[in-house]
Amino acid sequence: MKVLKSKKTLIDYVERQREMGKKIGFAPTMGALHRGHLSLYKAAKKENDEVISSIFVNPTQFNNPDDFQKYPKTLEKDLELLEKAGVDAVYVPNVEEMYPDGLNSKKYDFDGLENEMEGKYRPGHFDGVGTIVEELFRQVQPHNAYFGEKDYQQLAIIKKMIEKTKLPVKIHGVPTLREEDGLAMSSRNVRLTETQRKEATIIYETLTKVKEWFKVISLEEIKQKVTDIFRNSNFELEYFVIADEETLKEANAIDEDKKYRAFIVAYADTVRLIDNMHLG
Repeated sequence: MKVLKSKKTLIDYVERQREMGKKIGFAPTMGALHRGHLSLYKAAKKENDEVISSIFVNPTQFNNPDDFQKYPKTLEKDLELLEKAGVDAVYVPNVEEMYPDGLNSKKYDFDGLENEMEGKYRPGHFDGVGTIVEELFRQVQPHNAYFGEKDYQQLAIIKKMIEKTKLPVKIHGVPTLREEDGLAMSSRNVRLTETQRKEATIIYETLTKVKEWFKVISLEEIKQKVTDIFRNSNFELEYFVIADEETLKEANAIDEDKKYRAFIVAYADTVRLIDNMHLG
């Protein structure tokens, strides 16, 4: 596996692959890799000749500087995992490579997707995501790119960015990979205490109940039940939303022609966990 540390070495490498007629699959990460990330490369290997990863902790998408400082950095272990997963090359740029003109995000119009859910709680977050993903796409020039559905809003934002920028990249969503007890795999899980880790199943268990309730009780009743569950737990609910999968706007009534998804964000002390589930 090639480890590419500069934009020049990356672009030279990519150009050689393209000259050989290879189809390139790409999945960017912020490191601290787990099996959820590796499922992206498994999907990429099925559809591409060359699979590229990147590891870059993007400062402009963190609203909380403390969260940025505490984000786990495990580069050596990450590189071992990527090699075992059959990744062909990994791009590990520094901040100067990605932000040569200083840490400034581009301003995007994502047709309102950026104003829902995460956008309300993390202003500017999706400008940071869009800036770094667009720059990575321009450097890596992939044919296909892969993102996990755990960050469903991010996936929708990236699809919208492709639509707006007309970059020739096909975006693929990969289903959330879960632990045996249902907890969505996340780099932040390692920051949970043993007790918090056991209790964190409350998020998946609640989403599963919401899926059942969605067929039989009102949206207002569901919201109240979810609020009560978290009020009686050690987790602080930041938000619970049932939203239209396409617009991500919160549902006030159910339209049979639309698809819906439930989203939960909760804190275990200072660790922020997110998850979602299609409601069928």
